Amino acid sequence: MPDPVVRPPQANLPDTAREIEWLAKTYQPDAVNLTVRAVIVGMLIGAAMSLSNLYVFFKTGWSMGVTLTACILAFSAFRFLQAVRIVKTPLGVLENNALTTVASGAGYMTGGGNMAAFGALLMVTTVRPDALPMIAWFGLIAALGVFAAIPIKRQLINQEGLAFPTGTATAETIRSIHDAAAGGGASKASWLAGSAVFAALLTWLRDAWHVVPAVIPLPLTLAGHKLAEWTLSLKAEVVLIGGGALMSFRTGWSLLLGGVLTYSVLGPALVAKGIVTTVSYKAIVAWALWPAAAILVSSGLTSFALDYKSIIRSFSGITGIFKPAQTSAQGIAAVECPGWWFPAGFMVLAPAVVFLMVWLFQIPLWAGVIAVPLAVVMGFVAARVTGETDVTPTKAFGPVTQMIFGILTPGNLSGNIMSANVTGGIGLHAADLLTTLKTGWLLGAKPRHQLYAQLFGVVAGAAIVVPAFNLIIPDPTVLGSEAWPAPSCVVWAGVSKAFSGGIAALHPTSKSAILVGLALGVALALLEKFAPKPLRPFLPSPSGVGLAMVVPGSNSIAMFLGAALAEGLRRWQPALAEKTVVPVASGLIAGESLMGILIAILIVTGVLAP
Repeated sequence: MPDPVVRPPQANLPDTAREIEWLAKTYQPDAVNLTVRAVIVGMLIGAAMSLSNLYVFFKTGWSMGVTLTACILAFSAFRFLQAVRIVKTPLGVLENNALTTVASGAGYMTGGGNMAAFGALLMVTTVRPDALPMIAWFGLIAALGVFAAIPIKRQLINQEGLAFPTGTATAETIRSIHDAAAGGGASKASWLAGSAVFAALLTWLRDAWHVVPAVIPLPLTLAGHKLAEWTLSLKAEVVLIGGGALMSFRTGWSLLLGGVLTYSVLGPALVAKGIVTTVSYKAIVAWALWPAAAILVSSGLTSFALDYKSIIRSFSGITGIFKPAQTSAQGIAAVECPGWWFPAGFMVLAPAVVFLMVWLFQIPLWAGVIAVPLAVVMGFVAARVTGETDVTPTKAFGPVTQMIFGILTPGNLSGNIMSANVTGGIGLHAADLLTTLKTGWLLGAKPRHQLYAQLFGVVAGAAIVVPAFNLIIPDPTVLGSEAWPAPSCVVWAGVSKAFSGGIAALHPTSKSAILVGLALGVALALLEKFAPKPLRPFLPSPSGVGLAMVVPGSNSIAMFLGAALAEGLRRWQPALAEKTVVPVASGLIAGESLMGILIAILIVTGVLAP
């Protein structure tokens, strides 16, 4: 029986020898990769996950992982289609990999600052661009990110063998669920399906028939007000529990810490001093977003700067990525995407992106001409950081770009936000394709088929996410409310205002809070990097603390519960945790989010009463 995980070539071999070994031992030239049915099902799964991520994003500020869930969904979908005799042949390993690549391209359309920028744009301008230009905008940015991955793929994956942890985990999952002897695929699919049905039913009973309470208040008071007024309550939203289960426990308890401090300590103090005049989520967050944004920005930039070796390697590698392959590795050239695809794609896509920047967001032509190449270069850096850490540094890139364009084009709020969207979108989709290419490298897939697959996914994601956003958020004033906290939108809008000269109008305590937040973000990032490893799990996560300050306290409580349940299962029942945590959490997220979007659409169209 073959090893369920195909191991990469040994790191101590010469670069060209690694590729020769891969061609000889891992690459499967005759296996089925991208097929019409993989594209169709991948686009459907990707569209569904894009909708799911849209819902989750505006609830929590997170975009959840796509590839692990997609490959399990694909496996279970084809088992069902075989059982009802719609398809005759089972889904192959590399076909699932290609399908998952399509789904990933679509499902991550909410990330990279896309929805953060779109939501922030509506918050600061209240002008909603037409749907078709916005579909083109998101699709072109993502496609440019896909082509930006071409020249660095061989360097980062073939030659250096960077980890890309999610890509590696996806390869292991695909192998395991397709291994009939292991029997794990059907089990994981069953857990996912069962939890999705439960979450969808609960959501319908809660939001459509109103027979399940949305909020379970705690019978306590604080400063003369019920805890629920301070947003401290239990929510019947399993999407939050599922999201917490997919986070690290450190992030989970950091969310709880940040939420409790914000709404039980900071909030009452602000109300007592008259700085915040009403006890409500929106009133408290209007003040708290400033230190929260400072923590998120400073920690992201500090972590990025501390990883200076990755940055240096990124820029030093750029000069060599267009060099022709050595003679001993000419065989790889027939398999990889041709190097000329990147400059050709850039020459076609970049002018279109610049045109939309000028037309849609009144960004000066010269600024757009600067922004796109800069974003591609930062995309190269983002790809390496993702390969080494599994974290795409869009939280650092966005504010950097906003700062640059705040200086270059002062007062242009929409341009400030959407120029950062270019950087984040290109970086995310370059890193996303490379993550799936890592999966393909381990499984022996065809890189060109995966690039085609990613582009199919990008088209599906862009086409679905903009109309869906317009349907579920018809009134942008709900963004930043307790129902739709949209924390990332709140932060992006706040940073944009700050870089456009808005800090001077803030309350003096807000200015002080920004300084404290900047210092705290830097300190936490430094501790995360240099503290002894045994102590790191006990250090607050700056992302968790910062985000907790701009979501309701009830959200932080629910996500902590999910993280705690998953961590407990991993510690005391590791075998069961391996089979259930990801499928059950993914099912809870998919079931509630998709049903929640359906209910929102039915309410907007008048089929259901609010």
